[in-house]
Formats: sequence, C-alpha cells, structure tokens
Amino acid sequence: MNLHLAKCTNTDLDKLISISRETFIEAFEKQNTPDDFKAYMEKAFSREQLLNELEDPQMHFYLVHLEDEPIGYFKLNENEAQGDVKDKDSIELERIYVKSAFQGNKIGHFILDHIKRIATNKNKSYIWLGVWKKNNKAIRFYENNGFIRFGEHPYYIGSDKQMDWLMKLNLITLEK
Repeated sequence: MNLHLAKCTNTDLDKLISISRETFIEAFEKQNTPDDFKAYMEKAFSREQLLNELEDPQMHFYLVHLEDEPIGYFKLNENEAQGDVKDKDSIELERIYVKSAFQGNKIGHFILDHIKRIATNKNKSYIWLGVWKKNNKAIRFYENNGFIRFGEHPYYIGSDKQMDWLMKLNLITLEK
C-alpha cells in the first residue's frame, strides 16, 4: 500500500471537512440521537470551526492518503490547545479516523507510528487522548499499542453527555 501523510493547510479545508464528516458519521451516527448528532456535526465540522482550528499554530491536522485519495486523518494539539491536560511535555491526539472501507489494513498502526515520531521530534514525553468508553474497538487498539487509562472526562454530542476514557502512551519508556 502506498500510504503517505500530508500536513493540512488552508488549501486542504474542503478535503478536511469532507473526510471529517464522513468518518465521524461512519463511526458514531448510529449510536446517537439524530438531533444531538446533527447539532454536534454542525458545530464541530463547520467550515468556520475547522478553518479556525487549521489557523491555530498549536493544532495540527494531517491527511492520510492512499495514492492520491484521502482515506483518513488525524489531529494533534499542543500546549494550551490541549483539552484536559495542558502539559508542555505532552501532545494530545484529539482525532484519528480512517474511512471504514480501509479499516483492517494496519493503517491505524501506520498513523500511530507517525504520531509517535512527530511527538518524539517535538521532544514530548507522552501522547494522550480521550476515547468514548463504549468504543471497545478503539480502546483495544490503543491498549494493544501501549496506551494506559489514567482518567475520564465528559464529552458532549449535542446535549448528550457521554464519558470518554483518558489514555496515554509514555514515549520515554518506548525508547528504552
């Protein structure tokens, strides 16, 4: 598979909107009420919201391509752009998605290897993330890749309060 990453710029906004919406719908639409899901989608993946995030120097989006087709993406946050943890030694993996047609091909491992490299090159000690506690497939993936649970926080889809597990991967121990 000829996979490669490209850091997003403002010129990638339409691709980012498209893949963000498509992958989030694939992953979560069936588990949420239509009104709450619609409200979340309109806010989180609006042109204005994603453009603001793209222009924030502490937020980094990357598209994952197979040949020339975007098949996934991820978003990293640093410093004050991070959610619960605002540690200069950490980086938050806020989003990591692969189109459902391409799942099961180790693309998540490919992405995670690059995220580890990016974090290490930025001298980060650990990567952390929030994952919906009912998303067993994702939790298994993270656990199989060395992430451990260290807390939880609420996450809202519209007005529906859900619970995310906070997980982290210690990059220092990986180097030994």
